Amino acid sequence: MSPLPDRVWTDEDWDRIRRGYRARDMDEKWNVFVEGDVLFMHRSWTGHGVYEASFAPVPGGGRKITSAVVEADRERYRSRGDEYDCLMVELVVSAIVLGEPATELRSHLVELTARATGRSDLPSGVVQHSVLGLRSGS
Repeated sequence: MSPLPDRVWTDEDWDRIRRGYRARDMDEKWNVFVEGDVLFMHRSWTGHGVYEASFAPVPGGGRKITSAVVEADRERYRSRGDEYDCLMVELVVSAIVLGEPATELRSHLVELTARATGRSDLPSGVVQHSVLGLRSGS
């Protein structure tokens, strides 16, 4: 997968990321877990793996995604392009796993979806819920 998110997650973020996230109800769309330095992002309803991201330490502290893959089987996942997949990896980690507001990332998701579908009239909440889902407080 190219491009990759530029963000450097802090060591504290990485500790939280390593704990993963498990969907608790139908409105949550992602199960996320780590094995070693690889983060796996699976759709909660189907169990299908969509993204895998390898993290590595960076000089000065924190971690960065150094490589990532996206599911290529169109029966399991229909990619909307590299920019979209890059955004989704960062958005799932930020908004779902870490529980951050991720306002700019969410806005970018709505823009990319409007561009891909040719529909600028889609409510942002519908766009976000359809691909990102909700996150239970924890």
